[in-house]
Amino acid sequence: MTAPQVVVHRDKELMAQAAAARLITKIVDAQAARGSASVVLTGGRNGNALLAALAGSPARDAVDWARLDLWWGDERFLPSGDPERNDTQAREALLDLVPVDPSRVHPMPASDGPLGNDADAAAEAYAQVLAEAAGPEDHGPVPSFDVLMLGVGPDTHVASLFPGHPGVRETERTVVGVHGSPKPPPTRISLTLPAIRAAREVWLLAAGEDKAGAVAIALSGPGEIQAPAAGAHGRARTLWLLDRTAAAKLPPQLYPPSSP
Repeated sequence: MTAPQVVVHRDKELMAQAAAARLITKIVDAQAARGSASVVLTGGRNGNALLAALAGSPARDAVDWARLDLWWGDERFLPSGDPERNDTQAREALLDLVPVDPSRVHPMPASDGPLGNDADAAAEAYAQVLAEAAGPEDHGPVPSFDVLMLGVGPDTHVASLFPGHPGVRETERTVVGVHGSPKPPPTRISLTLPAIRAAREVWLLAAGEDKAGAVAIALSGPGEIQAPAAGAHGRARTLWLLDRTAAAKLPPQLYPPSSP
């Protein structure tokens, strides 16, 4: 387990721009080192703001988009193309604007797909896709993602792993169907903490005063069942990217001495 690093930015706009620049650098470095890169996207206002900032960055063309695998950490189990789906929003913010290889974009199944309206079967199918993409060097049933991004909810949820819900307790499966989500829609698909922890780097994004309490709780050492964000960490690095309002309740020992 890596100790979390905290970076605090002046505001949410600067946070999105800096995170986009950081992601471009990470992808380019991974492609130079291994020939390709693998990134897990997150939805929500901060995840989509990062993608929009990346789309508007002059440095976006430094990425070889044809050698990038894209995954999702969770998804609203809705019909394909629904405007509330994370993959629909990601396509509008970035993916439709860059030359990605469609075969390397891996959205989670939709509720109108071949498996029908069965979130558990859809989760199992996505787990199989992940397992098929994993190589011997990954030592497990998911690829070693270069970067896995997560938004942090006001209740400390990440992906669609909510405090006290069955999904956050999962230790074997890599993907689960989520039922009775406290945040609509009630049915979702989510990576589990074991899958999240397979990533080389995990980045947690939070901006806004409504996230301040969750950030302070998750970084203060609670258990992951009560605060799922506390259980999200990367094998090489765990990075919390915050704006000042989201960092407002951090104790002094956790607040970085100098942040942009």
